[in-house]
Amino acid sequence: MTSYKQGLLLLHIMERFADIQLLRYKLKDFETLTIRQKRLVYCLSQATLWGRDITFDQHGSYNLKIRKILEICFPDSEYLKRVWFSSGIHHHYSCQKFLPDFTKQDFIQAVMSCPKENLPLDKGQTVDDLIAELLPVMFDSEVMPQRVNQRQGEDLVATSACNFYNGVTQEEAVSFYENKKKEWVENHPEASKDELPSFGLNSRLVKNGTDITEETYKIGGKYSAYIEKIVFWLEKAIEFAEDESQKEVIASLVSYYKSGDLKEFDEYSIKWVGQTSPRVDFINGFIEVYGDPIGLKGSWEGIVHYKDLEATHRTEILAENAQWFEDNSPVDSRFKKPVVTGVTANVVCCAMLGGDEYPATAIGINLPNADWIRAKHGSKSITISNITAAYDNASKHSGFREEYIDDADTLQLIGKYGYITDDLHTDLHECLGHGSGQMASGVSLDMLKSYASTIEEARADLFGLYYMADPKLVELSLLPNEEAYKAQYYTYMLNGLLTQCVRIPIGEDIQEAHMRNRAIIANWVYAKAKCACEEKSSQKPCVELYEVNGKTYMRINDYPALRTLFGELLAEVQRIKSEGDHDAARDLVETYGVKINQKTHKEIKNRYEKLGIAPYKGFINPVLTEVVDADGNVTDVVANYTESYSEQMMRYSKEYSA
Repeated sequence: MTSYKQGLLLLHIMERFADIQLLRYKLKDFETLTIRQKRLVYCLSQATLWGRDITFDQHGSYNLKIRKILEICFPDSEYLKRVWFSSGIHHHYSCQKFLPDFTKQDFIQAVMSCPKENLPLDKGQTVDDLIAELLPVMFDSEVMPQRVNQRQGEDLVATSACNFYNGVTQEEAVSFYENKKKEWVENHPEASKDELPSFGLNSRLVKNGTDITEETYKIGGKYSAYIEKIVFWLEKAIEFAEDESQKEVIASLVSYYKSGDLKEFDEYSIKWVGQTSPRVDFINGFIEVYGDPIGLKGSWEGIVHYKDLEATHRTEILAENAQWFEDNSPVDSRFKKPVVTGVTANVVCCAMLGGDEYPATAIGINLPNADWIRAKHGSKSITISNITAAYDNASKHSGFREEYIDDADTLQLIGKYGYITDDLHTDLHECLGHGSGQMASGVSLDMLKSYASTIEEARADLFGLYYMADPKLVELSLLPNEEAYKAQYYTYMLNGLLTQCVRIPIGEDIQEAHMRNRAIIANWVYAKAKCACEEKSSQKPCVELYEVNGKTYMRINDYPALRTLFGELLAEVQRIKSEGDHDAARDLVETYGVKINQKTHKEIKNRYEKLGIAPYKGFINPVLTEVVDADGNVTDVVANYTESYSEQMMRYSKEYSA
């Protein structure tokens, strides 16, 4: 019998373009779901796929036009494949604009030869006008160069190409939402000042003349044609909900999509957190704010998943012991939760990816993002087992570890424990890290402004790193022994200090929040270890870099000391978040999380390029099809894994565009 992991190897397709490799994920144990659960998955998957064009438009105002022209005129180009993957013309991870693999003249000739009725012309726009509009956007590297700009000292809103703002400066945007908060507090004297809606999450901010207004994402508002389709399938999903609580959750989301009222979104989030019994669950909506340079606007995303029953036992143990982890955290007692509420964590199998989670996706998610809901009602976390398994299988025999690790014992350790410690760190990050700690009264995460996302990710990572080495994990049978954690410590520090820079062009700074987070942790620890060593000249630093034949390697000399430093940084990062200390957040990020040593950067990239590995991975969704009998009854839902990347993208553009 073919094992699950062997099946994954058979499903992988090694289609490769630019810096991207495409994989498939298998719906593990999908056949064990009931027909009702399968039909629920199917309906929720349709709702997920209908958000695709919203993401394209949020990533940039020209993306849908460009995609449509490319699908007609350049269907086999690498540029189109990259546009599909990134939901636009900016790299999905670095957010930098990439340029076509054909010339301006090729583009002009192709568009001029295309039937006019097939082109995405605005009302009254000529073909010449369309070409003139798109040429600088596509071919000029200085026009809209960065989807999300995070460079200190610049107007982050005005210099970012994302489509959350139009004609608005950063100062105006921040002021607009500060005023909304003040107005809300004045108009709701009975409500807690800590329980404000997430203002700006589901809207585009537009300036006309001197007036600044919001275009709210809802039925009857912006993206209405797509949201109507999403709502249609959500309402169909209600028919197959597993229990009454799930029906209420879906109905609450539908109500929010109809009104656009962020208080309804909070009500939905509270119901969603409280609904834990069904095996099938989903994320659908304007959620994460990484795509907004000032961290207010939610990008549309969708995931449908079902519990991996066997693996969920691991996260259930963490959730059951959440209070112990909170109580024993190295952070100041003022910032610990006296009572941890409603921690729910599952290992799941993804059944469908959509929006900002497709084709590249997270391996773990913790929601909701509102800190007051976490504190009062709890949170739900997922680790996506069929995605992490696909990544693990794709990494085998790549030569990556052998190139960057100059120690046989460490290689053996990582080979033995790397996969399980990676998953466990993700569990700790999502299940406990994001849900840990509490804010000081009157403080909100958005006080950290553009640094908020990076600080929050660093906090969750540090929580996981600190506890990876705790004997409690062996006691709970989450790790096999007290040596296993070292695999995670080594790979994390190696990535943060050296190897994650292979994803960044030479000469560029680190922009993405997760990469900045990892750089902060690794560089801060390295700097502190070096200082401690200099103070005690006879002692080796707990972590050091060294060269052999012109190649840079990393060595960890003292794992317990490394854990102590992780704990010290965790305490400081939690303080920064809890007190809303913007200046300390800025200093931490700008000092340790942005710049890369250029000499080392070139060396690490050169070594990586010789391996022939794509630094980024993404996924092709399975095709879910309802099986109908002679009487018209749906008797099953089956998954097919044969659709190619281009076939899938072309089909999605045809079937899920309003």
